[in-house]
Amino acid sequence: MHVEKDQNHQRFALQNVEKSRELQRKLYMSAKRNMKRKFHALYDRIYRPDILYRAWTDVRANKGSAGIDGQTFEDIESGGVEQFLSGLESDLREGRYRPKPVLRVKIPKADGGERPLGIPTIRDRVVQQACRIVIEPVFEANFLPNSYGFRPKRNAKEAVLAVKENLLKNWWVVDADIKSYFDTIDHDILLNLVGRRISDRRVLKLIRQWLRSGVVADGEYQATRTGTPQGGVISPLLANIYLHTLDKYWQEKGKNLGTLIRYADDFVIVCGNRNQAEAAMWEVGKFLGRLKLILHPVKTRVVRMDREGFDFLGFYFFKSKSRISGKVVPYVWPSAKAMKRVRSAIRELTSRRWACRPVENVTDEVNAVIRGWRNYFCIGNSTVKFRQLDKFVQDRLFRFLKRKHGNRYRLNWEKFKGWYYRSSNQVELFYIPGICTRSYLKAT
Repeated sequence: MHVEKDQNHQRFALQNVEKSRELQRKLYMSAKRNMKRKFHALYDRIYRPDILYRAWTDVRANKGSAGIDGQTFEDIESGGVEQFLSGLESDLREGRYRPKPVLRVKIPKADGGERPLGIPTIRDRVVQQACRIVIEPVFEANFLPNSYGFRPKRNAKEAVLAVKENLLKNWWVVDADIKSYFDTIDHDILLNLVGRRISDRRVLKLIRQWLRSGVVADGEYQATRTGTPQGGVISPLLANIYLHTLDKYWQEKGKNLGTLIRYADDFVIVCGNRNQAEAAMWEVGKFLGRLKLILHPVKTRVVRMDREGFDFLGFYFFKSKSRISGKVVPYVWPSAKAMKRVRSAIRELTSRRWACRPVENVTDEVNAVIRGWRNYFCIGNSTVKFRQLDKFVQDRLFRFLKRKHGNRYRLNWEKFKGWYYRSSNQVELFYIPGICTRSYLKAT
């Protein structure tokens, strides 16, 4: 009985996802056929049952904490997902929906600082995701290929490979950083840019409400007059809409200076010589001023690639002479910040306070970190870094086992290596011979 119910539920979910994707395909094709068309009847699509159901499954899969109302996923599921979505549909249809302020928390950054993160309520996240499902195809029709961040079928690894390819014949890079980007986006400019493609006033009102719903930090309400909350489901799309104007401007006015490659608010400009790089930095700074944004005066710099490198999307880029061909070529490997983060993650999982846990649970979690990290950084020249991390994992696990078992097993390095390399323990490795080469060729 339960198996049949689960199968029916899966068929229902697949039907809903396919219906929503069919709508997205139609919207994308319509927007692509007429790049200046304005869409005026999208609001009623947002509260369609299939759209809301898909939005719920997407938000549920991403997990996350409760917002200021304290409502968790478990609370919603215990009360009935169908009832929850039905209530949302009714509120949206009748115009009763109002978003709640965003809960602001601070998460540590690799440089020791803190990054503000906004956590909308689950209810607001579902509506934001439903809105994103409906309007994203319209803007995807306009977005340019140099933009890789938070877009369907595009990812950070493609951006990294694009930078590396452009560095084959170029020697100078503008390593750009927009100061407090998500906090300084101008609401009026953003809504005007959204309005170039969407004329449905109810959709524009929804977006305006999210932008101006305010935040609650340390128990106090603060109004939001600029910016989009980092953590909002729709924020990455809105951020891309805002900086699409930079992509378009650069395609028309700046491409003779260099190639701009952007991942959300992180971007670099790869140039042929110093004059081009300095002109590119001035030109992009001037244009960002029109968007009421500024380049970070310290973090933005011009880099000569055979003398110093730069970090981008977790990788460090540098040009040096190849031992095989003798030519100066671009190399990429995990940055110092990325190495520090992964070591911290492994150090935490193998710390003394987890000595009471079964070893299998600890190694499973360590393996998950290793697989994710290896799958991302395998496109680079990461062999040396991977081997360093394998040695680090061995040292951490050796210390962990000694703390866990004390002197009972008289564990020494030889006994540990026998345990570590035993296939039944299934400890993952960062470095697997050939994996970087195969992954790079597949990606290119």
